[in-house]
Amino acid sequence: MTALGGPRSAVRTRSTTGGAVLDVVIPVHNEEIDLGPCVRRLHAHLTEHFPYPFRITVADNASVDGTLTVAEGLRAELPGVEVLHLGAKGRGRALSAAWSASSAPVLAYMDVDLSTDLAALLPLVAPLISGHSDLAIGTRLARTSRVVRGARREVISRAYNLLLRGTLFARFSDAQCGFKAIRADVAGELLPLVRDTGWFFDTELLVLAQRAGLRIHEVPVDWVDDPDSRVDIVATALADLRGMGRLGRSLVTGALPLAELRAQLGRAPLAAPPAQVPVGLPGQLVRFAAVGVASTLAYLLLFVTTRGALGAQPANLLALFLTAVANTAANRRLTFGITSSRNAGRHHAQGLLAFGLGLALTSGALAALHALVAVPARSVELAVLVVANLVATVLRFVLLRLGMHHRRS
Repeated sequence: MTALGGPRSAVRTRSTTGGAVLDVVIPVHNEEIDLGPCVRRLHAHLTEHFPYPFRITVADNASVDGTLTVAEGLRAELPGVEVLHLGAKGRGRALSAAWSASSAPVLAYMDVDLSTDLAALLPLVAPLISGHSDLAIGTRLARTSRVVRGARREVISRAYNLLLRGTLFARFSDAQCGFKAIRADVAGELLPLVRDTGWFFDTELLVLAQRAGLRIHEVPVDWVDDPDSRVDIVATALADLRGMGRLGRSLVTGALPLAELRAQLGRAPLAAPPAQVPVGLPGQLVRFAAVGVASTLAYLLLFVTTRGALGAQPANLLALFLTAVANTAANRRLTFGITSSRNAGRHHAQGLLAFGLGLALTSGALAALHALVAVPARSVELAVLVVANLVATVLRFVLLRLGMHHRRS
Protein backbone atom coordinates (compact mmCIF):
# COMPACT_ATOMS: atom_id res chain seq x y z
CA MET A 1 0.00 0.00 0.00
CA THR A 2 1.29 3.41 -0.89
CA ALA A 3 1.87 5.66 2.12
CA LEU A 4 1.87 9.42 2.41
CA GLY A 5 4.61 10.58 4.68
CA GLY A 6 7.24 10.06 7.31
CA PRO A 7 7.40 7.23 9.84
CA ARG A 8 5.65 7.12 13.18
CA SER A 9 7.59 7.03 16.41
CA ALA A 10 9.66 3.89 16.82
CA VAL A 11 8.90 1.50 19.64
CA ARG A 12 11.29 1.76 22.57
CA THR A 13 13.64 -1.20 22.84
CA ARG A 14 14.68 -3.47 25.70
CA SER A 15 17.07 -0.95 27.23
CA THR A 16 14.32 1.61 27.94
CA THR A 17 11.29 -0.47 28.82
CA GLY A 18 10.74 -3.52 30.96
CA GLY A 19 7.48 -4.61 29.33
CA ALA A 20 6.95 -6.79 26.29
CA VAL A 21 7.51 -5.11 22.93
CA LEU A 22 5.60 -7.83 21.07
CA ASP A 23 2.49 -9.75 22.11
CA VAL A 24 1.78 -12.77 19.90
CA VAL A 25 -1.81 -13.99 20.29
CA ILE A 26 -2.75 -17.59 19.52
CA PRO A 27 -6.56 -17.81 19.16
CA VAL A 28 -7.78 -21.35 19.88
CA HIS A 29 -11.00 -23.31 20.08
CA ASN A 30 -10.77 -26.98 21.08
CA GLU A 31 -7.05 -27.30 20.30
CA GLU A 32 -5.82 -29.40 23.23
CA ILE A 33 -3.67 -31.56 20.92
CA ASP A 34 -1.86 -28.87 18.92
CA LEU A 35 -1.64 -26.08 21.50
CA GLY A 36 1.28 -27.41 23.54
CA PRO A 37 3.67 -28.12 20.62
CA CYS A 38 2.71 -24.81 19.00
CA VAL A 39 3.42 -22.61 22.02
CA ARG A 40 6.64 -24.43 22.95
CA ARG A 41 7.97 -24.12 19.41
CA LEU A 42 6.99 -20.45 19.19
CA HIS A 43 8.47 -19.68 22.61
CA ALA A 44 11.76 -21.37 21.70
CA HIS A 45 11.94 -19.44 18.43
CA LEU A 46 11.26 -16.07 20.07
CA THR A 47 13.74 -16.76 22.87
CA GLU A 48 16.49 -17.58 20.39
CA HIS A 49 15.80 -15.20 17.52
CA PHE A 50 13.69 -12.24 18.71
CA PRO A 51 15.81 -9.38 20.12
CA TYR A 52 13.08 -7.71 22.23
CA PRO A 53 10.94 -8.73 25.22
CA PHE A 54 7.89 -10.70 24.12
CA ARG A 55 4.68 -12.21 25.39
CA ILE A 56 2.60 -15.10 24.06
CA THR A 57 -1.12 -14.89 24.81
CA VAL A 58 -3.29 -17.95 24.36
CA ALA A 59 -6.81 -16.67 23.64
CA ASP A 60 -9.16 -19.56 24.37
CA ASN A 61 -12.59 -18.80 22.97
CA ALA A 62 -15.16 -21.16 24.44
CA SER A 63 -13.26 -24.43 24.18
CA VAL A 64 -15.13 -27.41 25.60
CA ASP A 65 -12.21 -29.86 25.65
CA GLY A 66 -8.97 -29.64 27.64
CA THR A 67 -7.59 -26.61 25.78
CA LEU A 68 -7.85 -24.24 28.73
CA THR A 69 -6.13 -26.75 31.04
CA VAL A 70 -3.28 -27.12 28.55
CA ALA A 71 -3.00 -23.34 28.28
CA GLU A 72 -2.81 -22.93 32.07
CA GLY A 73 -0.07 -25.57 32.16
CA LEU A 74 1.92 -23.69 29.52
CA ARG A 75 1.59 -20.47 31.53
CA ALA A 76 3.09 -22.22 34.56
CA GLU A 77 5.82 -23.84 32.46
CA LEU A 78 7.04 -21.03 30.21
CA PRO A 79 7.89 -17.42 31.20
CA GLY A 80 6.03 -14.81 29.19
CA VAL A 81 2.99 -16.98 28.41
CA GLU A 82 -0.43 -15.61 29.38
CA VAL A 83 -3.93 -17.03 29.03
CA LEU A 84 -7.18 -15.25 28.17
CA HIS A 85 -10.47 -17.16 28.32
CA LEU A 86 -13.63 -16.04 26.55
CA GLY A 87 -17.06 -17.56 26.89
CA ALA A 88 -18.04 -17.19 23.21
CA LYS A 89 -16.58 -18.51 19.96
CA GLY A 90 -15.08 -16.45 17.15
CA ARG A 91 -11.51 -15.82 16.08
CA GLY A 92 -12.19 -12.13 15.54
CA ARG A 93 -13.72 -11.86 18.99
CA ALA A 94 -10.67 -13.53 20.56
CA LEU A 95 -8.20 -11.30 18.73
CA SER A 96 -10.09 -8.11 19.51
CA ALA A 97 -10.28 -8.98 23.21
CA ALA A 98 -6.64 -10.05 23.49
CA TRP A 99 -5.28 -7.08 21.56
CA SER A 100 -7.46 -4.59 23.45
CA ALA A 101 -6.22 -5.92 26.80
CA SER A 102 -2.53 -6.04 25.85
CA SER A 103 0.01 -3.46 27.02
CA ALA A 104 2.53 -4.30 24.27
CA PRO A 105 3.09 -1.63 21.59
CA VAL A 106 3.15 -4.23 18.79
CA LEU A 107 0.48 -6.92 18.53
CA ALA A 108 0.50 -10.02 16.32
CA TYR A 109 -1.34 -13.26 15.86
CA MET A 110 -0.78 -16.59 14.16
CA ASP A 111 -2.78 -19.75 13.76
CA VAL A 112 -2.17 -22.61 16.18
CA ASP A 113 -1.15 -24.97 13.37
CA LEU A 114 1.95 -22.80 12.66
CA SER A 115 1.50 -23.26 8.93
CA THR A 116 3.64 -20.16 8.39
CA ASP A 117 7.41 -20.52 8.77
CA LEU A 118 8.41 -18.63 11.93
CA ALA A 119 11.45 -17.18 10.14
CA ALA A 120 9.04 -14.58 8.74
CA LEU A 121 8.00 -13.31 12.19
CA LEU A 122 10.81 -10.80 12.74
CA PRO A 123 10.48 -9.38 9.17
CA LEU A 124 6.74 -9.11 9.85
CA VAL A 125 6.98 -6.98 12.99
CA ALA A 126 10.26 -5.10 12.40
CA PRO A 127 8.63 -2.32 10.29
CA LEU A 128 6.05 -1.81 13.06
CA ILE A 129 8.68 -1.62 15.78
CA SER A 130 10.69 0.90 13.75
CA GLY A 131 7.59 2.99 13.01
CA HIS A 132 7.89 2.55 9.25
CA SER A 133 4.54 0.75 8.87
CA ASP A 134 1.25 0.47 10.74
CA LEU A 135 0.09 -3.06 9.94
CA ALA A 136 1.86 -6.08 8.50
CA ILE A 137 0.58 -9.22 6.85
CA GLY A 138 2.09 -12.43 5.64
CA THR A 139 1.24 -13.14 2.02
CA ARG A 140 1.14 -16.51 0.30
CA LEU A 141 0.44 -14.90 -3.06
CA ALA A 142 3.74 -13.09 -3.65
CA ARG A 143 6.03 -14.47 -6.34
CA THR A 144 8.71 -15.28 -3.79
CA SER A 145 6.33 -17.05 -1.39
CA ARG A 146 6.59 -20.83 -1.17
CA VAL A 147 3.27 -22.53 -0.56
CA VAL A 148 2.23 -26.16 -0.21
CA ARG A 149 -1.54 -26.64 -0.31
CA GLY A 150 -4.27 -28.33 -2.30
CA ALA A 151 -5.64 -26.97 -5.55
CA ARG A 152 -9.09 -26.26 -4.08
CA ARG A 153 -7.75 -24.03 -1.32
CA GLU A 154 -5.41 -22.29 -3.76
CA VAL A 155 -8.25 -21.46 -6.15
CA ILE A 156 -10.57 -20.33 -3.34
CA SER A 157 -7.90 -18.09 -1.82
CA ARG A 158 -7.00 -16.40 -5.09
CA ALA A 159 -10.64 -15.99 -6.06
CA TYR A 160 -11.46 -14.42 -2.69
CA ASN A 161 -8.64 -11.91 -2.94
CA LEU A 162 -9.57 -11.05 -6.54
CA LEU A 163 -13.13 -10.49 -5.36
CA LEU A 164 -11.87 -8.14 -2.65
CA ARG A 165 -9.95 -6.14 -5.23
CA GLY A 166 -12.96 -5.90 -7.51
CA THR A 167 -15.58 -5.02 -4.89
CA LEU A 168 -13.82 -3.28 -2.01
CA PHE A 169 -10.81 -2.10 -4.06
CA ALA A 170 -8.37 -3.80 -1.70
CA ARG A 171 -4.71 -3.21 -2.50
CA PHE A 172 -3.27 -5.83 -0.14
CA SER A 173 -2.60 -9.22 -1.67
CA ASP A 174 -3.64 -11.84 0.92
CA ALA A 175 -6.41 -11.10 3.40
CA GLN A 176 -6.74 -14.60 4.85
CA CYS A 177 -3.21 -15.63 5.83
CA GLY A 178 -3.23 -16.28 9.58
CA PHE A 179 -0.07 -14.29 10.19
CA LYS A 180 -0.56 -10.58 10.88
CA ALA A 181 0.62 -7.75 13.13
CA ILE A 182 -0.53 -4.24 14.05
CA ARG A 183 0.71 -1.34 16.13
CA ALA A 184 -1.24 -1.05 19.38
CA ASP A 185 -2.02 2.65 18.90
CA VAL A 186 -3.55 1.88 15.51
CA ALA A 187 -5.45 -1.12 16.88
CA GLY A 188 -6.95 1.07 19.60
CA GLU A 189 -8.60 3.25 16.95
CA LEU A 190 -9.61 0.58 14.44
CA LEU A 191 -10.85 -2.29 16.62
CA PRO A 192 -13.99 -0.48 17.88
CA LEU A 193 -15.07 -0.08 14.24
CA VAL A 194 -14.61 -3.74 13.27
CA ARG A 195 -17.94 -5.52 13.63
CA ASP A 196 -17.08 -9.04 12.53
CA THR A 197 -16.18 -11.53 15.27
CA GLY A 198 -15.29 -14.47 13.01
CA TRP A 199 -13.07 -15.12 10.01
CA PHE A 200 -13.89 -11.87 8.18
CA PHE A 201 -12.32 -9.91 11.04
CA ASP A 202 -8.92 -9.74 9.27
CA THR A 203 -10.36 -8.47 6.00
CA GLU A 204 -12.51 -5.82 7.66
CA LEU A 205 -9.56 -4.56 9.70
CA LEU A 206 -7.33 -4.34 6.62
CA VAL A 207 -9.91 -2.55 4.50
CA LEU A 208 -10.46 0.04 7.23
CA ALA A 209 -6.71 0.49 7.60
CA GLN A 210 -6.29 1.00 3.86
CA ARG A 211 -9.14 3.52 3.72
CA ALA A 212 -7.61 5.37 6.67
CA GLY A 213 -4.40 5.90 4.70
CA LEU A 214 -2.27 3.54 6.79
CA ARG A 215 0.78 1.73 5.49
CA ILE A 216 0.38 -2.04 5.23
CA HIS A 217 3.62 -3.99 5.00
CA GLU A 218 3.58 -7.37 3.22
CA VAL A 219 5.99 -10.23 3.89
CA PRO A 220 6.25 -13.20 1.50
CA VAL A 221 6.01 -16.37 3.58
CA ASP A 222 6.69 -20.07 3.34
CA TRP A 223 3.40 -21.78 4.14
CA VAL A 224 2.43 -25.44 4.42
CA ASP A 225 -1.26 -26.30 4.57
CA ASP A 226 -2.51 -28.12 7.65
CA PRO A 227 -4.24 -31.28 6.38
CA ASP A 228 -6.20 -31.56 9.65
CA SER A 229 -7.68 -28.06 9.43
CA ARG A 230 -11.27 -28.02 10.70
CA VAL A 231 -12.28 -24.80 8.99
CA ASP A 232 -15.60 -25.19 7.19
CA ILE A 233 -14.69 -23.65 3.84
CA VAL A 234 -18.25 -23.28 2.55
CA ALA A 235 -19.61 -21.71 5.74
CA THR A 236 -16.58 -19.42 5.98
CA ALA A 237 -16.94 -18.33 2.34
CA LEU A 238 -20.61 -17.48 2.83
CA ALA A 239 -19.83 -15.54 6.00
CA ASP A 240 -17.09 -13.65 4.15
CA LEU A 241 -19.48 -12.74 1.34
CA ARG A 242 -22.00 -11.41 3.86
CA GLY A 243 -19.21 -9.46 5.53
CA MET A 244 -18.13 -7.96 2.21
CA GLY A 245 -21.70 -6.88 1.49
CA ARG A 246 -22.12 -5.30 4.92
CA LEU A 247 -18.77 -3.53 4.78
CA GLY A 248 -19.41 -2.35 1.21
CA ARG A 249 -22.74 -0.82 2.26
CA SER A 250 -21.07 0.95 5.18
CA LEU A 251 -18.43 2.41 2.86
CA VAL A 252 -21.00 3.55 0.29
CA THR A 253 -23.41 5.08 2.81
CA GLY A 254 -20.67 6.85 4.78
CA ALA A 255 -21.51 5.01 7.99
CA LEU A 256 -17.83 4.69 8.84
CA PRO A 257 -15.87 7.77 9.98
CA LEU A 258 -13.22 7.38 7.29
CA ALA A 259 -12.43 11.08 7.02
CA GLU A 260 -11.83 11.30 10.77
CA LEU A 261 -9.73 8.13 10.67
CA ARG A 262 -7.61 9.44 7.84
CA ALA A 263 -7.13 12.77 9.58
CA GLN A 264 -6.19 11.06 12.85
CA LEU A 265 -4.20 8.06 11.66
CA GLY A 266 -3.13 8.81 8.09
CA ARG A 267 0.37 10.00 7.48
CA ALA A 268 1.11 13.60 6.63
CA PRO A 269 1.47 14.52 2.93
CA LEU A 270 4.91 14.32 1.41
CA ALA A 271 6.91 17.53 1.55
CA ALA A 272 6.63 19.57 -1.63
CA PRO A 273 9.52 18.81 -4.02
CA PRO A 274 11.90 21.60 -5.05
CA ALA A 275 10.24 23.83 -7.61
CA GLN A 276 12.97 23.12 -10.16
CA VAL A 277 12.40 19.34 -9.97
CA PRO A 278 8.66 18.62 -10.33
CA VAL A 279 7.31 15.30 -9.11
CA GLY A 280 7.86 12.54 -11.68
CA LEU A 281 10.07 14.65 -13.95
CA PRO A 282 13.11 12.31 -14.14
CA GLY A 283 11.02 9.31 -15.12
CA GLN A 284 8.97 11.34 -17.58
CA LEU A 285 12.13 12.61 -19.25
CA VAL A 286 13.43 9.07 -19.71
CA ARG A 287 10.16 7.82 -21.18
CA PHE A 288 9.76 10.94 -23.35
CA ALA A 289 13.29 10.49 -24.68
CA ALA A 290 12.57 6.87 -25.62
CA VAL A 291 9.37 7.89 -27.45
CA GLY A 292 11.28 10.74 -29.07
CA VAL A 293 14.01 8.47 -30.41
CA ALA A 294 11.41 6.14 -31.93
CA SER A 295 9.49 9.09 -33.40
CA THR A 296 12.64 10.61 -34.88
CA LEU A 297 13.61 7.34 -36.55
CA ALA A 298 10.08 6.98 -37.95
CA TYR A 299 10.17 10.60 -39.14
CA LEU A 300 13.49 10.17 -40.94
CA LEU A 301 12.32 6.92 -42.53
CA LEU A 302 9.15 8.56 -43.83
CA PHE A 303 11.07 11.60 -45.07
CA VAL A 304 13.63 9.52 -46.96
CA THR A 305 10.87 7.31 -48.41
CA THR A 306 8.74 10.19 -49.72
CA ARG A 307 11.48 12.75 -50.49
CA GLY A 308 12.01 11.65 -54.07
CA ALA A 309 8.33 11.65 -55.01
CA LEU A 310 7.11 14.72 -53.12
CA GLY A 311 10.10 16.98 -52.69
CA ALA A 312 11.76 18.14 -49.49
CA GLN A 313 9.08 20.41 -48.01
CA PRO A 314 5.99 18.21 -48.71
CA ALA A 315 7.87 15.11 -47.51
CA ASN A 316 8.83 16.96 -44.33
CA LEU A 317 5.19 18.04 -43.78
CA LEU A 318 3.79 14.52 -44.25
CA ALA A 319 6.43 12.79 -42.13
CA LEU A 320 6.18 15.35 -39.34
CA PHE A 321 2.35 15.22 -39.23
CA LEU A 322 2.12 11.42 -39.08
CA THR A 323 4.78 11.06 -36.41
CA ALA A 324 3.34 13.98 -34.41
CA VAL A 325 -0.02 12.22 -34.04
CA ALA A 326 1.63 8.93 -33.07
CA ASN A 327 4.03 10.76 -30.74
CA THR A 328 1.20 12.45 -28.83
CA ALA A 329 -0.66 9.16 -28.38
CA ALA A 330 2.49 7.40 -27.19
CA ASN A 331 3.39 10.17 -24.75
CA ARG A 332 -0.12 10.22 -23.27
CA ARG A 333 0.12 6.52 -22.46
CA LEU A 334 3.80 5.94 -21.77
CA THR A 335 5.25 9.24 -20.56
CA PHE A 336 2.37 10.71 -18.58
CA GLY A 337 0.50 7.48 -17.71
CA ILE A 338 -2.88 8.57 -19.12
CA THR A 339 -4.90 5.51 -20.12
CA SER A 340 -8.43 6.93 -20.41
CA SER A 341 -9.84 8.74 -23.44
CA ARG A 342 -10.78 11.73 -21.33
CA ASN A 343 -9.35 15.00 -22.76
CA ALA A 344 -7.75 13.02 -25.62
CA GLY A 345 -9.00 15.58 -28.15
CA ARG A 346 -7.48 18.46 -26.20
CA HIS A 347 -4.20 16.62 -25.82
CA HIS A 348 -4.00 15.91 -29.55
CA ALA A 349 -4.77 19.56 -30.24
CA GLN A 350 -1.83 20.47 -28.05
CA GLY A 351 0.21 17.91 -29.95
CA LEU A 352 -0.78 19.56 -33.22
CA LEU A 353 0.30 22.93 -31.79
CA ALA A 354 3.66 21.35 -31.04
CA PHE A 355 3.55 19.91 -34.56
CA GLY A 356 3.09 23.41 -35.95
CA LEU A 357 6.11 24.68 -34.04
CA GLY A 358 8.14 21.69 -35.17
CA LEU A 359 7.04 22.24 -38.76
CA ALA A 360 8.07 25.88 -38.56
CA LEU A 361 11.49 24.93 -37.18
CA THR A 362 12.22 22.12 -39.63
CA SER A 363 10.79 23.94 -42.67
CA GLY A 364 12.71 27.05 -41.75
CA ALA A 365 15.89 25.06 -41.34
CA LEU A 366 15.38 23.40 -44.75
CA ALA A 367 14.61 26.75 -46.37
CA ALA A 368 17.74 28.26 -44.87
CA LEU A 369 19.85 25.31 -46.05
CA HIS A 370 18.51 25.51 -49.63
CA ALA A 371 19.09 29.26 -49.65
CA LEU A 372 22.73 28.67 -48.81
CA VAL A 373 23.28 25.56 -50.94
CA ALA A 374 21.31 25.06 -54.15
CA VAL A 375 21.48 21.27 -54.12
CA PRO A 376 22.63 20.10 -50.67
CA ALA A 377 23.65 16.51 -50.08
CA ARG A 378 20.97 14.25 -48.63
CA SER A 379 23.14 13.59 -45.53
CA VAL A 380 23.42 17.34 -44.91
CA GLU A 381 19.63 17.68 -45.18
CA LEU A 382 19.16 14.89 -42.64
CA ALA A 383 21.69 16.41 -40.24
CA VAL A 384 19.95 19.79 -40.33
CA LEU A 385 16.58 18.14 -39.77
CA VAL A 386 17.89 16.15 -36.81
CA VAL A 387 19.11 19.31 -35.09
CA ALA A 388 15.84 21.13 -35.81
CA ASN A 389 13.90 18.14 -34.51
CA LEU A 390 15.86 18.12 -31.28
CA VAL A 391 14.87 21.72 -30.62
CA ALA A 392 11.26 20.92 -31.56
CA THR A 393 11.32 17.91 -29.23
CA VAL A 394 12.27 20.03 -26.23
CA LEU A 395 9.42 22.42 -27.01
CA ARG A 396 7.04 19.45 -27.44
CA PHE A 397 7.92 18.04 -24.01
CA VAL A 398 7.36 21.39 -22.31
CA LEU A 399 4.01 21.92 -24.05
CA LEU A 400 2.74 18.38 -23.46
CA ARG A 401 3.76 18.35 -19.80
CA LEU A 402 2.10 21.69 -19.15
CA GLY A 403 -1.01 20.57 -21.00
CA MET A 404 -1.40 17.05 -19.62
CA HIS A 405 -0.09 17.80 -16.14
CA HIS A 406 -0.53 14.16 -15.11
CA ARG A 407 1.58 12.42 -12.52
CA ARG A 408 2.27 8.77 -13.27
CA SER A 409 1.24 6.71 -10.21
